[in-house]
Amino acid sequence: MTDLAAGGASVTDLAAVLFDMDGTLVDTEVLWWDATEEVAARFGHRLTEADAPEVVGRAVEDTATHLVRVTGTRDVGEDGVARALTAAFEERVDKGAPLRPGAARLLAELERDGMPFALVSASPRSVVDSVTGGALAGVPFAFTLSADDTVRTKPHPDPYREAARRLGVPCAACVAVEDSPDGAASADAAGCVVLVVPSMLPVPAGQGRVFADSLEEVSLTSLRRNAADKAPSRVTRW
Repeated sequence: MTDLAAGGASVTDLAAVLFDMDGTLVDTEVLWWDATEEVAARFGHRLTEADAPEVVGRAVEDTATHLVRVTGTRDVGEDGVARALTAAFEERVDKGAPLRPGAARLLAELERDGMPFALVSASPRSVVDSVTGGALAGVPFAFTLSADDTVRTKPHPDPYREAARRLGVPCAACVAVEDSPDGAASADAAGCVVLVVPSMLPVPAGQGRVFADSLEEVSLTSLRRNAADKAPSRVTRW
């Protein structure tokens, strides 16, 4: 039996699954990119792949800071750019955000087996509520965490630490499912096992990270195996 934490959590007691939202459960990373592209264009900046590390998987405030920096725009300010980004993104989300392949089946399996699961997002509360009231309506998350619920959001460990605290379990007994470098870094820093299902950006391998090409490959059995292995690998099927 493999110990996963000083508190004694072991391979047989995977305690919870913690899901990122954008790009992981719902196909919203493209919507976020489109929204950022629109706002950047207002200030004369054409978004390119060079901007991706400051856009994909980042908090609204981080992307706003980046746009102010690259455009030299100071009159609107970072708060104004952040509001514009949020409004443009919410407009797109409200029109519909499709689930990622395999998401509905995996969430239903966890519910059926009684495995606790929660949503841990770097998006603002307004966006999280819009998605959970739309594409994810009816999904019985134990709770949802947004960027507004911790002092620092991803890539800092605070969101995943807070999620584990609310569940009353050690981070090391949780598998975090992420799609971006910042999200994986956040879960890593908190001490979770990380299952990476990349969307728009490649995520580097690392100790405690396992990879899948799609949620269609993931099951509760494989999540328990992830927690047991807690080692980097390339997973193409289980």
